[in-house]
Amino acid sequence: MPRTLASPATAELEVRRSRFLGFALAVSGREEAAERVALLRAEHPGANHVCWALLAGGHSGMSDDREPRGTAGRPILEVLRHHDLDGVLGVVVRYFGGVKLGAGGLVRAYTDAIATALLHAEIVERIPETTLTVTADYADAERIRRWAEGEGFAVPDIDYGATVRLAMVLPQARSAEAADTIRDLTGGRSSPEG
Repeated sequence: MPRTLASPATAELEVRRSRFLGFALAVSGREEAAERVALLRAEHPGANHVCWALLAGGHSGMSDDREPRGTAGRPILEVLRHHDLDGVLGVVVRYFGGVKLGAGGLVRAYTDAIATALLHAEIVERIPETTLTVTADYADAERIRRWAEGEGFAVPDIDYGATVRLAMVLPQARSAEAADTIRDLTGGRSSPEG
């Protein structure tokens, strides 16, 4: 079963006067990964390279950011794969110290930077989630909300109008059970969508 990170993890290494800052971050997909890389670029304007690799939802991607081809992004990606991670972005920011490391030295440095960050990471099982949307009257909506929160499901969005529309985020494996429970709680007046 794929795993992900409970929280971000970082590490810093120095290799022949170059500084390598490793970041391991949980992300939802490519869009969030691109935002995180841009943010790290902005936070480290003096860095020579911001190299990264992504594994998220069956998609992967990587960038050597002007390092010799295959010496940065690929090693980061292989470390993420080795740990069986998904929904994870690995980024290594390099401040060049004036000494060239050669292809082998770069591969080792980028591998070590992300592997060291992952040593400090809390890695957890990745549970696929889904969102159920329910439209209900006010009394049923409150009953559904209390039940969902009691089950530990997130209810990030509630829209009050003529009726109430609730969005619940829950483990995908529990969606059929949740739909049945919602129908029971409301006497069949509400059924989830999605």
